[in-house]
Amino acid sequence: MATRYTIGSGLVITALALTLIALLIPVNSFGSRPAAAVGGPAGDDDGGGTLSTAYGPLTAADRDFIRKVRLAGLWELPAGRQAQQRGSRPAIKTAGQHLIDGHTELDRQVIQVGQALGVDLPNQPSAQQQDWLGQMNRARGEEYERLFAQLLRAAHGKVFALVAQIRGQTKNSMVRALATSANNTVLDHITVLEDTGLVDFDALSNNVQPTK
Repeated sequence: MATRYTIGSGLVITALALTLIALLIPVNSFGSRPAAAVGGPAGDDDGGGTLSTAYGPLTAADRDFIRKVRLAGLWELPAGRQAQQRGSRPAIKTAGQHLIDGHTELDRQVIQVGQALGVDLPNQPSAQQQDWLGQMNRARGEEYERLFAQLLRAAHGKVFALVAQIRGQTKNSMVRALATSANNTVLDHITVLEDTGLVDFDALSNNVQPTK
């Protein structure tokens, strides 16, 4: 009888312990947000490692790319609106409208991706992007138009390589779709900016950007 009593008591105590452990585990651990993959490598941008999502693994590079797409829209949308208002050449106004159209749609998509994958997105341009907008705000006339074309073309040229890299490497279907959209948008913007006839390709090849 004592043995039975001991075994029964042990089972009850074990059950109570398991119940207590279950109650202590946060409820959101079982939610739909991405969960950290065991043993995943740490990312360079946020240290979050690789996350498991319904759309495939989400790496630190994927998250960095999503945030950079958002950042691009935060300064290129106002730059496009400014070009529409201040540009005297039809080609500048056309480029401005392409920036508005492209980044309005891309921004809508990146916000959806960020929400679905649990990626926190920036809400204001980076310090460098704010500096570029400041340079254009201070410029006048033809100087403004050349600055607009050069700054935007240089920025798009740099992001073009990143888009291609992410598109080729990501295993996440949502990130891949975003990269495809970004690729089409960036190529379109590069084309219309070059069509202004104001891009200094020698400066681009030497990584020289206006600093006025």
